[in-house]
Order: sequence, then C-alpha cells, then structure tokens
Amino acid sequence: MVRTPPRSSLATRATELVVALQQRFVAGLERASAVVGPADRFSAAEWLRDDGRHGGGVRWGMGDSAMYQRASINVSTVHYDDLPDRKLACACALSSIVHPADPRRPSLHLHVSWTQLRDASGYWRVMADLNPCLPVEDDRLAFLEVLRRAAPDLYEGAIAQGDRYFYIPALGRHRGVAHFYLEGHDSGSWERDAEMAGQVEASVIDFYCGLLGRALPPEPPTEAQLRAQLDYHTLYLFQVLTLDRGTTSGLMIHDQNDEGIMGSLPAFVDRALLASWRERVPVPQGELVEAIASALPAGERAEVTAELKRKLAQVVREHYRRHPAALELQASGTVIPPTVDNHR
Repeated sequence: MVRTPPRSSLATRATELVVALQQRFVAGLERASAVVGPADRFSAAEWLRDDGRHGGGVRWGMGDSAMYQRASINVSTVHYDDLPDRKLACACALSSIVHPADPRRPSLHLHVSWTQLRDASGYWRVMADLNPCLPVEDDRLAFLEVLRRAAPDLYEGAIAQGDRYFYIPALGRHRGVAHFYLEGHDSGSWERDAEMAGQVEASVIDFYCGLLGRALPPEPPTEAQLRAQLDYHTLYLFQVLTLDRGTTSGLMIHDQNDEGIMGSLPAFVDRALLASWRERVPVPQGELVEAIASALPAGERAEVTAELKRKLAQVVREHYRRHPAALELQASGTVIPPTVDNHR
C-alpha cells in the first residue's frame, strides 16, 4: 500500500515545507543528544489514511534514551481528492513534541499546518510553546525573543492567543511558560504566510536544539527535581487529554493514527495526582478524568506505553460520544476556525 499524494499544488508545497522542517528537527535533536553520549538515532514509522488512498504520514520517534524520555516528530498529508462532497480538500502538518529525560532540560511542542477547503480557501496554524518542569527565566525570555524576531508583526497577538489556549482553569496555571499560537491565519498571500510559518518553526527548532545541547552540571538530577518532572508530566497529560482541541478532534475523526495523535504524552505520570483533579473540572469532565486515571496502571509512576495510548484514545472517544456538548469545554484561542477534519 502506498500513500497517494494530493492533487493540490499548495498542498504539495506545504508538504515540502513540513518535511523539510521535520528533517531539520530530527537532525538537530540527534546532534544535541551527543552532549550526553553517543548520538541518538531516531526511527521512522509510517501510517496510512484509508490504506493510503487519502494520504498518511511518517513519524520519527525516540524514547528511553540518555537524552530523550520521549520524542515524536510527525508529518502528515491527508486529502480527499476522490470525495468532492467533503468540505476538507487537504491538510498538511508537522506536529512535534520532545520530552527530555533530564528534568533540567525543558520539553517543547511545535505544530504547523496548512488546511485547504474544497472552495480553495485555506488557513495556517502555527504553534510553539516551551514547557519546562523546572522553569528558567533566562530561557523563557530568550525563547520569546526568538519568536518576536521570527514574526514581529504577529508576535503580540500570537502570544496572547497562546496564553489563552494553554491555560488550565482547573489548576489555575498555564501548561508551559511561553506560548505562540496563530489559528486560522490567512493574510491573503500564501507565499508570505508559508515563509512566516517556516521562519517561526525553523527559528524555534534551532534555538531549542541549541538549548538541549548545553552541558548540565555533572551531578545527576535530585529526587526533588525528578518529582517535579513527574508532577509536571502528569499536568501535561491532563491538559492534552481534557483540554486540547486538536488532539480530541483527531481522535473523534478517525482511529488510524492513535499513537501519532497521542505522541505528545510523556512516558510516566502520577495516577493518584491525576485522579485528585477530578473534582476541580466542570461537569461532565470529572467522568473523563476518572476514566483516564482508571486506565492508568497502579503505582505512583505509571508508564504510558503505546498500548496505553491506544486505550486512552478510546477513553476520550467514548466520553465525547456520550457527552458531545462537553467539546465546548475544550481550550480555544481568540479564533476558532471551521475545523472540518484533523490533519495528523
């Protein structure tokens, strides 16, 4: 079975952009890992939408290494050229998450996508957020400056929208320390927008790989630092599975790439801590939190395996099938585009 390419020339160009960014990121992450030993080598896994008839993608991943607890750099191009009644024509995306093994190194989330509708209109989605479990103010400020230089005219609005999207009301805090988020972006010039999206993502990739490549003090992380990492990763999973609109949209549309869609989940979380947040969320989301916690293995350090990702994907689907109105409780920026399909 082979992935069929889209007919749209814009989709082809968007795919070339996200593939180039994927290659840049994987190469940078492999180079950065050499600071802690032999360079890591990422491996590729392909997935197909409808046996390749509607495209698919390739995910480069790494887990349980000296540098990376978990990393997923996923590119996909989905199209419906043979289904003219579908509102979505095609969508191309890079979705990436890196969770380093050492709690003194921050996690990073990146996303860029081009969505094209049947009437030939379309929009960009551009995201970049720094997610440390042990925040360093100088790193936060440097990250924001990279974004400001990459998109000076869009910076203020994207930061405001990102701060809104990644806020967790139940816990009274944000997921990360710096959030850039453009949703439904269309300036009227595809070329200008593509250049901006590529500049933002490439600048963040280079900055982050440089950050990872810095040498840390020789002593291993303390128990308190490892505890902070586990607590933060629990919060990260909580935000992704109860608030992230993109993740939920992908899971509700199809079940052909559950592991890729859930690629942002960290490797270990605290089941009891997660369950303790049940009473803090609005009805009926407490049921979702309880179902997620029940799916996790017992113990303070519950491992999120590939099998568990698939199980959690089904937990989320079943919850929103029972409570479709609860989708309105998910996070949103200042703009919510007419999402008609998921592109991961």
